[in-house]
Amino acid sequence: MTEITTYFQSIPPSHRSSILFGGIAFFWAIESIIPLFKFNYNKTHHASINLFFTFTTIIINFFLAFLLFDTANWTTQKHFGILYWLNIENLALKMIFGLLLMDFIGAYLAHYVQHKTKILWKMHLIHHTDTWLDTTSANRHHPLESIIRFLFTWVAIFSIGAPVWLFFMYQSTSVLLSQFNHANIKLPQSLDTWISYFLVSPNMHKVHHHYQLPYTDSNYGNIFSVWDRLFGTFRTLPTNQIVYGIDTHPNEKEHNQLINLLKIPLQKYRHPST
Repeated sequence: MTEITTYFQSIPPSHRSSILFGGIAFFWAIESIIPLFKFNYNKTHHASINLFFTFTTIIINFFLAFLLFDTANWTTQKHFGILYWLNIENLALKMIFGLLLMDFIGAYLAHYVQHKTKILWKMHLIHHTDTWLDTTSANRHHPLESIIRFLFTWVAIFSIGAPVWLFFMYQSTSVLLSQFNHANIKLPQSLDTWISYFLVSPNMHKVHHHYQLPYTDSNYGNIFSVWDRLFGTFRTLPTNQIVYGIDTHPNEKEHNQLINLLKIPLQKYRHPST
């Protein structure tokens, strides 16, 4: 366990890049072999749009990363945060509990608030306009949304007292799980269901991308499924009934033109809760 935390304490940037792009390449290959849905689309063009947003997220995180790093070091030096207040000595328990809390604040809570707050929903909307969900869709986030998610991650580190190794471990796990649960892969239903008792499985997350309420407002989790089950936001829907997209933006051009996607937060729309 010590070797793992030591590795993530100083994980090389090249390794972090390998996790991101290696994960995309791996799940891209798997979904090409065993796709859940056989989309009639230009996969390369679709990926180019989503990879653009991947790079904007990388750039934003690069310039703001010092804040997360300094905050993690500060909490360690001052013994500030939930992990220190609970005085968890066992490293494995600290890792599991820390990842759970990071996932709750940095992913579940951030996602929930974005759906329930009009101005934040306008930023998050482009993620839901994707009607061809595949592994590249995991990083389809407007640059403004990337900033919002960054702020929630900062709150998570500060309040939890996450050391640097925990933050990098969470970030790496979050990237891979997001690529996994967005991937257009067909798993045996029994296996997917079993996974969903612990982690966010592909079929579980795809319910969230159904184009109509109440399914759009469900299954907010990214790594662990416990939060949706605990807070009553867990829903199921047979995959043959899932229709991707969002009912307020049915025009296919809206989710296939990069400039239009960037302008969506400035456009008028009908919030799905109204």
